Amino acid sequence: MRRVIFNQKGGVGKSTITCNLAAISAVEGKRTLVVDLDIQGNATQYLLGAKITQSERTIAHFFKESLSLNLFGGGNSGLESLIHETPFPNLFILPSHPDLEPLQSRLESRFKILKFKEALDRLTGFDAIYIDTPPILNFYSQSALIAADKCLIPFDCDAFSREALYTLMHALKEVKADHNHNLEIEGIIVNQYQKNMNLPKQLVDELIAEGHPVLESKISPSVKIRESHSASQPLVHYMPTHKLSDEFRALYAELHKSSIGDSPSISCVR
Repeated sequence: MRRVIFNQKGGVGKSTITCNLAAISAVEGKRTLVVDLDIQGNATQYLLGAKITQSERTIAHFFKESLSLNLFGGGNSGLESLIHETPFPNLFILPSHPDLEPLQSRLESRFKILKFKEALDRLTGFDAIYIDTPPILNFYSQSALIAADKCLIPFDCDAFSREALYTLMHALKEVKADHNHNLEIEGIIVNQYQKNMNLPKQLVDELIAEGHPVLESKISPSVKIRESHSASQPLVHYMPTHKLSDEFRALYAELHKSSIGDSPSISCVR
């Protein structure tokens, strides 16, 4: 199963959600890969404790090679040698690198939008793949959406996020129609949810009334998230008994239930 975590709005918790769901997947015994397609490299730093300075073993190297005439001819997919072990059992990462930024225009002009999907199609040995994306619908986020089975949308509870969500749903509908007919919106993850405040509850209730696929599991605000970032440890390792760890476990369980067919699939359109 390939999941992409995407929102065109920044600061909604994409990298945090990506890494924490992947960490739980790994704890559950699944060999799990995180792909960091965000130039900022937050997922890379979260799981490795540092950003990668050399591009030879990052996703940027793969895209550089896709521009050359000598494409990956043999072996697995061209991705396998770029994958790093993390300090956590069963959890691996394909790191980001700043070289992604100057590569983007060349990749777009040479129509390399399907290369990432083709590479993942050839990659074996992983039970689950989580893809972190930049907060914009650019070449890399589109590549991820084309390669993914399901899309998760982080949503923080304010009016700006709500307006951005409408634009995002339209963009996802176009990607589905043009490039990936099998793409499904698995759900909207409500992040930074303050259940005792009126506005967050009102916004969530309105989204549900409009027919948007809001997941039942919600993530509360807490300083422990930032502490886990600083420690480079997902919450299930940093504070396994904390309420936030339980919330991420509940979210993972809800997604796992839907992925095995116990709840109806969700299309990209309302």
